[in-house]
Amino acid sequence: MSSTETSRTAPPDIRAGRLDAGQYPRNFCDAHPPLTLAQARIEADRCYYCFEAPCQVACPTGIDVPSFIQRIADNNIRGSAHAILSANPLGGMCARVCPTEVLCEEACVRNTHEDKPVEIGQLQRYATDAYFADPGAPMFTRAAATGRTVAVVGAGPAGLACAHGLARLGHAVVVFDANAKPGGLNEYGLATYKTVDNFAQREVEWLLSIGGIDIRNKTVLGRDVTLEQLTRDYDAVFLGMGLAGVNTIGIPEPEAAGVRNAVEFIAELRQAKDYAQVPVGRRVVVIGGGMTAVDAAVQSRKLGADEVSIVYRRGEDAMSASAHERDWARTNGVQVRHWATPKEILAQDGHVTGVRFARTRLQAGKLVETGEDFTVPADMVLKAIGQSLVAQPLGAMVELQGGRIVTDADGATSHARIWAGGDCRCGGLDLTVEAVEHGKRAALAMHKVLST
Repeated sequence: MSSTETSRTAPPDIRAGRLDAGQYPRNFCDAHPPLTLAQARIEADRCYYCFEAPCQVACPTGIDVPSFIQRIADNNIRGSAHAILSANPLGGMCARVCPTEVLCEEACVRNTHEDKPVEIGQLQRYATDAYFADPGAPMFTRAAATGRTVAVVGAGPAGLACAHGLARLGHAVVVFDANAKPGGLNEYGLATYKTVDNFAQREVEWLLSIGGIDIRNKTVLGRDVTLEQLTRDYDAVFLGMGLAGVNTIGIPEPEAAGVRNAVEFIAELRQAKDYAQVPVGRRVVVIGGGMTAVDAAVQSRKLGADEVSIVYRRGEDAMSASAHERDWARTNGVQVRHWATPKEILAQDGHVTGVRFARTRLQAGKLVETGEDFTVPADMVLKAIGQSLVAQPLGAMVELQGGRIVTDADGATSHARIWAGGDCRCGGLDLTVEAVEHGKRAALAMHKVLST
């Protein structure tokens, strides 16, 4: 049995400038405006300053949450920022993108009393934003030079956190990154409305201000430098290259305009000087169920797409996008559809016209097709079904499992001089804040080895 969502097939319609020029700044402004001074103090006063606070336990980087909130209440903003950044050197970005609703705020004891946690993420942003606006004297300084040099592959959250930790301990660090700018996911992979005013680069500039860190952009592992070279030329190596490969949707893809990887679409928008110049379809289908799918779908709507659907093969509870993100998508006019898997991308005259989906259900715990299908017309199809490690440059130098690098709790790999962290590392939550913790812990572990 088959059904089609519309009675006729409209001609393909992908173009830029769908909105009035004045609408783009409004659509891509800060999605969650920061707290004012008065709001921050009122919110800080709601904190119980718990001993052995569950919010701190829930934070992957172990930020002393009661301490930084108490300092906001005392108007000690620099002290508050110090408590945050000493535990998480990318605490400003994490305040914007960390799923606090399922980490520190979910653990807040206020939930028991009034079903509303302290807005920890917003308070963290308030403190770090205020500090970055007027940093004053350096917050952290380097230890005496050790004479050791470490190579870091990848200038994303894990690599930058590792580099900062090593620099603080007196080591010289060279960071190799494939992109034109440092920042990794923070610069290229997040929705524009989550990080406005070039914040990702401003945070990187602050992080690098400690000194001792050399960033080499447009340098690709396996093309411009090899892992063998790095282990030979440096005292230790940290791998934090993330997941540069994009998973396929498992069906043939026609040679047709309008089919794109969602991560590339998001990166294009993040780097655009004029959002009005970014083309988008009138009808967009996003295949996937994670944060990338939500970011791509919502931004398609904000660029002026009339109809945007996220289609996911399982039920809502199985989506990796948080409930907050799913609600955000719906609030912005995105239709979220479940229990459907792509079977065919339809194209005509060299351009995509829609996607045929098979309905699915669980049978004895296994996902199966029901025998029914339906077609969703589309001018643009964005694939957001996950990314994978490009393992070829690693050769046989480190052990892999499930397509990612095997490490111990401190990031040590099977090679005595190589550590790894972030999304390229096996296991974990694939969160920015966790990647920072990986880099921080690896830096301490590397320092211990380099100091013996």
